[in-house]
Amino acid sequence: MDAVGRTVVIGLGNEFRRDDGLGWAVAGLLERRAAQRHLPPGVVVARCDGDPGRLIALWEGAGLVIVVDACFPPLTRPGRTHRWAVGASGGLDVAVPARHSTHGLGFAEALRLSDALGRSPRHLIVYAVEGADHSTGTGMTAPVTRAVPRLLRRITADIEQHGGPADGTGVRQAGPPSGTRRTTVTERRPPA
Repeated sequence: MDAVGRTVVIGLGNEFRRDDGLGWAVAGLLERRAAQRHLPPGVVVARCDGDPGRLIALWEGAGLVIVVDACFPPLTRPGRTHRWAVGASGGLDVAVPARHSTHGLGFAEALRLSDALGRSPRHLIVYAVEGADHSTGTGMTAPVTRAVPRLLRRITADIEQHGGPADGTGVRQAGPPSGTRRTTVTERRPPA
């Protein structure tokens, strides 16, 4: 699928809450890659605390949006990466707001609101890495830190596949990135 509009990568989280700083750390590494021209021109990399208004402003009009965040499910395996992909005809059904997040109101509410307003991204990919520690402090735990290089490769592959080639050759990588637990949602609920 070719993107219409720009590509936006959003790192969610709080860099002062240990593993919850994952999204911001990944965004920082991607910003360095963009500065070194290792990402296609025009890729926007941003950090966000999860505020619904800020998220919608960041992804409005984007062809491809990649969101990176830590999650803290009840039975966690720190460092395990989950990937959800939502196309133009699909929606991400988040059953319980902030159930596994430290953000309170945030991503789930932003997605619901942008759907209702017709301001959702054309193609959305969400990466959630299971964290172990979201206490106050800086620095991620070892399992989450070890997940970062693999996550960067997967994000780069998604940008190449859906948002344009990173090497400028026009060659797209075949198939989705491997090695993650993937869920593809294909039905979007109509706004009520």
